[in-house]
Amino acid sequence: MAKFKLDEIDHQILDMLIENTRVPFSDIAKKLLVSAGTVHIRVKKMEDEGIIEGSSIALNYRKLGYFFIAYVGIFLQKASQTKFVLERINEIPFVTLAHITTGKFNIICEIRARDNEHAKDIIFMLDDIDGVYRTETMISLEESLNDKKRLMHNIVNRGQQLNSYL
Repeated sequence: MAKFKLDEIDHQILDMLIENTRVPFSDIAKKLLVSAGTVHIRVKKMEDEGIIEGSSIALNYRKLGYFFIAYVGIFLQKASQTKFVLERINEIPFVTLAHITTGKFNIICEIRARDNEHAKDIIFMLDDIDGVYRTETMISLEESLNDKKRLMHNIVNRGQQLNSYL
């Protein structure tokens, strides 16, 4: 299967959608000096190719009262319990991310809590799941980087550099 190639218009469309998934196609079209139909067709093609998967919004958890962020590394008694443990983790709404990992932990989770006491309760919930041997928590003092565009720009620029050698 041939690899789908993005051009500069596609990159600019992605930039604007990453910044704001709700931006109207007509606004994108005006900024790029193309028709709204062109934007629609290009977005549809990127969706069909699997480059764009769904859309989402970013929540400001602090404004919702969830000031505490921590990462909880989970050690399992047996790796074969991973699926079961992930199903239990999924039942805890304060866990916003969970990754199966290699290395020190079997699973690492991001949790959001109102305060230290609430975080402690969430960590105890994780620790109480059958199959969890122990947990190790790292408290986030500050989110210093959360940039969805940087990797895309690197991929685009690298692709241009690679294509210049071909």
